[in-house]
Amino acid sequence: MIIQSFVRDDLKFIRELQPEGWGDITPSIEFYTKSSFCFPMKVNVGDEIAGIGSAIIHHRVAWLAHIIVRPEFRKRGIGRFITEALLSSAEVKKCETVYLIATELGAPVYPKVGFETEAEYLYFKDVKIDKLLMTSQMIYPYEGRFKNQLAEMDKINSSEDRLFHLEPHFQNGYVYSPGKIEGFYLPTFGDGLIIANNPSAGIELLKLHLQSNKKIAFPKDNLAATKYLNEKGFKEFSTGKRMR
Repeated sequence: MIIQSFVRDDLKFIRELQPEGWGDITPSIEFYTKSSFCFPMKVNVGDEIAGIGSAIIHHRVAWLAHIIVRPEFRKRGIGRFITEALLSSAEVKKCETVYLIATELGAPVYPKVGFETEAEYLYFKDVKIDKLLMTSQMIYPYEGRFKNQLAEMDKINSSEDRLFHLEPHFQNGYVYSPGKIEGFYLPTFGDGLIIANNPSAGIELLKLHLQSNKKIAFPKDNLAATKYLNEKGFKEFSTGKRMR
């Protein structure tokens, strides 16, 4: 096995790595190849790409993402090999904390290299709500004057300093503000990022998300979101773990 950087020329092979049941991975992998704070890798077995993974650096915090092994190359230790290579990279070794989101398939690998479960996530798909559902009158499009408030809110909720990562998505975002900002929604950040200070703000922004999206994921301890979807007749189809 040979580990190398994943570069833009490798994108033509990305369809071979698309996991069943995931959203299209191409935009994320392409983003990694263009961003100065992302460090994607690939593992070659012979002349084929057997697996990929990436490190995303938010100052002193790293996230490992899209650790994917092609089905025909699984059960050979490649997932662990990629994870260890990312952890050993110069960029990640400078970080104080390393996180990842583990799928049910990948979860058994990560404790072997030192990760511990910090939180569980619920994944919902095929969620359909009434498109005529009125958007809350407390939701407003993002304006530049909101930037510092959103940055502080995100830092409190995520414990990360990632404004440089979020800022390109602010222009397409929304805030929930019944007087002061209590939450925000960035539709173009990943599959859609919602940060809220209370359940009311979170649910209203969730409704906005679901008017144009059929899937959502959130921590298992978000009881308000779980109750809202369960009452609408929807159950999680999968679970995952945030590991540190």
